[in-house]
Amino acid sequence: MIDSNTATPLGEPAPFAFDNSFARDMPGFFSPARPARAREPRLLFFNGALAQELGLDIDELASERGARILTGQELPAGAEPIAQAYAGHQFGHFTPQLGDGRALLLGEVVDRDGRRRDIQLKGSGPTHFSRGGDGLSALGPVLREYLVSEAMHALGVPTTRALAAATTGESVYRDRPLPGAVLTRVAASHLRVGTFEYFAARGQVDEVRKLADYAIARHDPHLLDIDGGPRYLRFFEAVRDRQARLIAWWMSLGFVHGVMNTDNTSISGETIDYGPCAFMERFDEATVFSSIDHGGRYAFGQQPQIGLWNLVRLAETLLPLFDADPERAGAGARAALEGFQPAYEARYLARMRPKLGLATERAEDEGLIEGFLSLLRRGEVDYTNALRALTSAEKDPAALRGLVADSAALDAWLQRWRDRLSHESTMPAARAAAMAAVNPLFIPRNHRVEAALDAAVDEGDLTLFEELLAVVTRPFDERPDRTDLTLPAPADAPPYRTFCGT
Repeated sequence: MIDSNTATPLGEPAPFAFDNSFARDMPGFFSPARPARAREPRLLFFNGALAQELGLDIDELASERGARILTGQELPAGAEPIAQAYAGHQFGHFTPQLGDGRALLLGEVVDRDGRRRDIQLKGSGPTHFSRGGDGLSALGPVLREYLVSEAMHALGVPTTRALAAATTGESVYRDRPLPGAVLTRVAASHLRVGTFEYFAARGQVDEVRKLADYAIARHDPHLLDIDGGPRYLRFFEAVRDRQARLIAWWMSLGFVHGVMNTDNTSISGETIDYGPCAFMERFDEATVFSSIDHGGRYAFGQQPQIGLWNLVRLAETLLPLFDADPERAGAGARAALEGFQPAYEARYLARMRPKLGLATERAEDEGLIEGFLSLLRRGEVDYTNALRALTSAEKDPAALRGLVADSAALDAWLQRWRDRLSHESTMPAARAAAMAAVNPLFIPRNHRVEAALDAAVDEGDLTLFEELLAVVTRPFDERPDRTDLTLPAPADAPPYRTFCGT
């Protein structure tokens, strides 16, 4: 599997200060891996701000040597490339072995704030888990994940990050030859619900316990002082709450993940894997973009329910750890799962209230929010633009009136909203500014993303991509010169479809 063209470690000083706890502490949970050859590695984008946050050697990584490192052609000192094992429920069907089939964990660093972060190369070639695939990535999916993950970070959403995008000089063959590329991804960890499923499906309870202890030490170290079953139940509740928070973020922004399989459900509560993702424009809970989601399993409005479904799968793997008695273990799991819906609803309201200018909590808030969404639903109104227009509606509702055709219904709702605002102590100007800080002007509009990717892949022109990246990573800032990027797709555009980036 390893030939003379694959990467070899170097003796030069390392731009990464690796401290690889997973490779060191979790033998049997991964397979060693080596990146494939890249004849002409070239760095397209390097995230200097993230590199600084991670405490990396920016000058070294932004250089020609950096391009070799970030495509896996040189392994800096301390790197221990591995492919992690995991299973997963994909569209409800269990696959007992998936694993990192086109990615490898290069190592871990501890950032300037003391947080441990994974450095992963995605699209770097086949591994033990590739199942016959080439393990490579084309340029389009790499740029899509770079763009959308950094946009999500700018929106405040917990997410994996993009450190770099580099081309390899190799062709990747899909329906046609495409330029190959590698994404360098940064995550709090790459532990997934599917990681627990991999060992639970094999009846390896000791391994599940070891994995849980590792995850607790990494993500919930305050639980290490708790012994026995309560430790693992509290850990499950922590994962539950992180998922509730994450999905509430998605729902508040109109984000559709598109493939909420258990292998794409992160224990850390970060958004992970941006293959068929997209942002909803016309408000509709039934919105689906993924070309393979024929039944709407992962539709926008289904995301909270699927989050709970995925948590049930995690609870099943942890039952033997909760309690030796199956009945007590099941009772603890059910009680914890029953806490998901209230946890999600509380976090969703906490996201939506500021969007409507509400700094305090009142019983009628949920109805007020639903009333606004009902206006959008009935009129097929653009979700992002409507919320941004609301920021100025207290003073002048003209922009909102231009979006909502049913003026009588809008006036009735606006009156309810103004009555509710009368209970707030914030002055209108300050309230409008606060609303503008949480209602983005720019999102990665789907047709704009596709145009940028097509230009990059087919013409080698990164201009559109660079322009789009610049605005979606400053999503709340007024840009009078780029109002074109706030417009939804033309009404006569065909339905938008996304595809897994394999």
